[in-house]
Amino acid sequence: MAYTKDDFKQLVTDIQSQSWYKNPIGFGIARVDRGQLNKEKILQATFPIVNWEENFGSAAILLNALKESGVEIDTSKSELVCEINDKFLEKCIESFRPYIPEAKGDEHKNVQVISTLASLPIDSGLTSENFKVVFLFEDDAPQSAETVYLKLYTLSLGKAKLRSLNLNGAFGKLENCAWIGNQPIELDWLRQNEITLKLSGKYPTIDMIDKFPRFLGHVIPADNTRILESSKVRFGAQLAAGTTVMPGASYINFNAGTEGAVMVEGRISSSAKVGAGSDVGGGASILGVLSGTDGVPVTIGENTLLGANSCTGTAIGDSCILDAGVTILPGTKISLSEKAVEQLKEINPNKEIKTVMKGMDFLGVNGVHFRVNSTTGQTVAMRSTREVKLNKDLH
Repeated sequence: MAYTKDDFKQLVTDIQSQSWYKNPIGFGIARVDRGQLNKEKILQATFPIVNWEENFGSAAILLNALKESGVEIDTSKSELVCEINDKFLEKCIESFRPYIPEAKGDEHKNVQVISTLASLPIDSGLTSENFKVVFLFEDDAPQSAETVYLKLYTLSLGKAKLRSLNLNGAFGKLENCAWIGNQPIELDWLRQNEITLKLSGKYPTIDMIDKFPRFLGHVIPADNTRILESSKVRFGAQLAAGTTVMPGASYINFNAGTEGAVMVEGRISSSAKVGAGSDVGGGASILGVLSGTDGVPVTIGENTLLGANSCTGTAIGDSCILDAGVTILPGTKISLSEKAVEQLKEINPNKEIKTVMKGMDFLGVNGVHFRVNSTTGQTVAMRSTREVKLNKDLH
């Protein structure tokens, strides 16, 4: 038991010095939604707080509390997912005691989670089966729905960079559910109860069928971030502060998003990312790794404009313009005049610029204006003379 903050620090040191202990790269306590028919199915995991390469003192306390409550701890594996129990909470409270009085607002949020769990009313209907404590020791392919959610949270909260986490096999760990608001329902349960629900007038209004919830079902964005339609951003996407996602043809998939204030009126597919100050025009499509990019994730630079209904399957640099309706894929042949070659060489001295290039050759080339010659139909590139600048009042 820790009575003072010095006691707490010493306790953490003692735990971390033991042979079984290993600092996790990520951890948190989640409320889980289980299947209505199959209680072994985890339909969703909601983490009020996600720790990523931080708060190792809290991690030590939680792991030690698990161990003292009878859970076998094996930190040699990539992840650990456990149900919590009363003894676990009791051990955590004893250790966190010096910080409980000041655990409010932004202070000591892991302590707040433990205190809230310990004080849930008996008649809340929640039991230990409704909560899991999750640890990730290595960034391997996730082995459970809970760790998939932990990683999706980490991306959506901006605690890890886009495309930096191993999500191999994540789809296979998640259940395809009917979503009513933020509540997932087993499709088999709906089928089994369809007659009763419909005849009694209780058949739900289903918002979507998917393995992933919506971004806004789990994340509170920055004050200057706007999402005008919740269905347009999938959980696991990352939106930098100042991003605006308009309704209509816009969409941002998981493990994709923005790296600064961006106007999004088009589609940002999985693994694609867009630099600060850029504008993804209405209906513009940035392709994902499975949809025409040769498996290479697409990066759009800063202060770049993708015109309405354009299509991008390869990297586009900073301060570029892609005219409306123009498609640039890795193998697209693009012609440049001698004047355009010289002008682009001037601002890209370390890049090879030629009179005929492919889309993939423009990786890291800045200041390019891509157009289609309306007479010949040929895709051409020239030095961009227009500054792409977002309206600061809107971002």
